[in-house]
Amino acid sequence: YQPAPLSEKTLPDTFVVQIGVLYKVPVIYSIESGDEKGYFIIDSSTGIIRTRKSLKLEDFPVIFSVRATDSSNANIYNEVSVKVEVIDENDFPPVFPSSLLEERLEENLPATRIVQLKALDNDTGRNGFLTYGILSGDRLKFRIDEGTGILYSTVSFDYEEEPTEYQVVIYAEDNGIPEKKRGYCTVVIKIID
Repeated sequence: YQPAPLSEKTLPDTFVVQIGVLYKVPVIYSIESGDEKGYFIIDSSTGIIRTRKSLKLEDFPVIFSVRATDSSNANIYNEVSVKVEVIDENDFPPVFPSSLLEERLEENLPATRIVQLKALDNDTGRNGFLTYGILSGDRLKFRIDEGTGILYSTVSFDYEEEPTEYQVVIYAEDNGIPEKKRGYCTVVIKIID
């Protein structure tokens, strides 16, 4: 048996799976081995397995053995293994070290690198994998590398002709399950004469 993965936030007494046998007399179900930390409990007459306590992600997957025993003869039984996996929930949003940055950019430069933004996410695996994007700001004049978080100008600026200050709001988004989470940072770019 391999039931659907459980969330690391699964509460005690949650249904996991029901074990069933085809047999002419009633059987007694029991967990025989493999659940040393006591995460699961089985109803001896129905074969329904439930969680007994909160789950610790680092202890999984757990593979345990369930025995169905003839109720009138303990020497007649069969066993099956149950594999339970737990998925890591997306607990944390990405966080930038500073929510506001000020960068100076000289006028008349060709398209250039302005700053590398780096957010941190305390989740692991795909829940901590980040991509970057521009939420608001002049997308014709700025772009961000979605993998590295490097913000670039895409044009040359003239201090005398254009605005001398731009605001670009950057987001970092994780690849979380069940939902993606975002963190934000505003970059103020000042054009220098």
